Amino acid sequence: MLKELQNPSQLKRMSYRELEALAAEIRTELIDTVAECGGHLASNLGVVELTLAMHRVFNCPEDKFVFDVGHQCYVHKMLTGRYAQFRTLRKQGGISGFPDADESICDTFVAGHASSAISAALGMARTRDVMHADNSVVALVGDGALTGGMCYEALNDAGQSKTRMIVILNDNEMSISRNVGALSGYLNGLRQSQSYCAFKRTVRRGLEKIPGIGVPVFHFIEKLRDALKSLFIDGKFFEALGFVYIGPIDGHDIKHLCRILNRAKNDKRPVLVHVVTQKGKGYRPAESHPDAFHGVAPFYVESGKARSGGEAGCGEIIAHQLSEMADSDIRISVISAAMPSGTGMQEFQKQHPDRFFDVGIAEEHAVTMAAGMASSGMKPYVAIYSTFMQRAYDQILTDVCRCELPVTFLLDRAGFVGADGKTHQGLFDLSYLRSMPNLILAAPRDVRDLKKLIDLSASVNQPMAIRYPKAGLDLGPRMAAQQPLQVGEWELLSDGSDVMIFAVGSMVQTAMQTAIELMGKRVSAGVVDARFIKPMDKKLLLEKSRNVQLVVTIEENSVLGGFGEGVAAELSATGLHKRVLNLGAPDEFIAHARISQQRRYCGLSVEQISARILETLTSEREGKA
Repeated sequence: MLKELQNPSQLKRMSYRELEALAAEIRTELIDTVAECGGHLASNLGVVELTLAMHRVFNCPEDKFVFDVGHQCYVHKMLTGRYAQFRTLRKQGGISGFPDADESICDTFVAGHASSAISAALGMARTRDVMHADNSVVALVGDGALTGGMCYEALNDAGQSKTRMIVILNDNEMSISRNVGALSGYLNGLRQSQSYCAFKRTVRRGLEKIPGIGVPVFHFIEKLRDALKSLFIDGKFFEALGFVYIGPIDGHDIKHLCRILNRAKNDKRPVLVHVVTQKGKGYRPAESHPDAFHGVAPFYVESGKARSGGEAGCGEIIAHQLSEMADSDIRISVISAAMPSGTGMQEFQKQHPDRFFDVGIAEEHAVTMAAGMASSGMKPYVAIYSTFMQRAYDQILTDVCRCELPVTFLLDRAGFVGADGKTHQGLFDLSYLRSMPNLILAAPRDVRDLKKLIDLSASVNQPMAIRYPKAGLDLGPRMAAQQPLQVGEWELLSDGSDVMIFAVGSMVQTAMQTAIELMGKRVSAGVVDARFIKPMDKKLLLEKSRNVQLVVTIEENSVLGGFGEGVAAELSATGLHKRVLNLGAPDEFIAHARISQQRRYCGLSVEQISARILETLTSEREGKA
């Protein structure tokens, strides 16, 4: 059926039995494709029927769909002309794992981070009203996203203005990890109101048995649902914000979903439809472990086990070390923003549950809460992905750095992130953190270096940020510093007379390989591990730059505002006029591909760096001649 589906409008002509068969086919395709390509599985398995109902009731692309985060848009992509390309998911040159307006006009808004959909949808609805159009605008939001404050800003604004729009709350009790907070408890109460749900089922079944008039009578009763509902459950929270509340609705009953969505479509007020779904539905391993199957690497369908890997990542290594440190230091605590598993902090959570705090998808709150803890004598570690830490820029600057508080930021997934692509690249943290006063900023070259930085952080009495990739690289004891690390101290790994390469973090190994490559071309290149981006080791920088023809910097970060610009500025400020070649990510968003492919795209393979250095040296020598 999927092969024959060229346009979502075809769904309107299908029977509900055909739609259920199509849902089964979609689930098979989801499992097989994600098993091969990796991606977000559990969330997409949970919204199959809901997505089918949305496309049956509404007219895409005239009606606008805004997916919060966007990781649950795989079914939408299959239904909007991209089924033939679906097996290219998250591969270089293939379709993205998130909404992408360059792929289809049906992808209305490019998402990637949580809690933004209602705001974007409200903007579209207001534009519609200004232009005197009549299309529908629908925001699909997970209950996990509702732990983020931006949702409530948008709900409050939309409700008080009475702007016509629809918010579908996809309630599966999960974001990436299991939801936390008061709202989660509130929704749990709604979805578990057995008295109301049982009453509704009984009335529907009884009326449907009455020929001719039963179904119309039930539909009439549904319109009086708000009054009936208050007898059994407290549904006033969203209504207090100005929304018509409908729910909870079974998110896997296509026929009922279509009827409810048609009702919401015809309402002239802002409507919130509360839909209860099962994350991972239809695939037992994902049903049993929805957090593990939220975002997965390629796996075997039969067992659900990953095809490769299994080694501890940087997050797990840090969690183990912090757990041991916390055994003897009651000040140490860890804060996560809805991602204890994603950041690898589960061991700390298990060993020290009273000092582990999952605040939900609320990065700004996490940082300022850490500031409050630090001001009261704690030593908090805030573990958040680099791409999500951007959301707390103001809090880091104002609440932590300005107050010189000893909060340590653990920036997971720094650098290139591979298949997650444009919305998740960790290529900007060096740039947005380097300008902050009082902040120590470091990047370890491997897991041995990472452990030393964590040890150092315990004795540092000021803000500190440590950025690292997901995978833990071990470069061996020969490259490990023998002494404990000192703040701002770099390490000379090899000396050179022609070129000096200053490399950051994951690029240290690439720099060493480049030096070997250049040796074969009769160029003497030295390598410095510039593990501290701030403060810099100015003494070693000047000493090793003075007598070479070319200074090179390499970083997995945007070249704009990054480490390399800092090196060039420092050399210029001291009056040492040297040719500086800054290598990193260009001024653009880097598309999804394997990390090795992304590095090559940015000119950061060993061969490409060697060629750039040789080209620059030749130009420099010819200029002097």
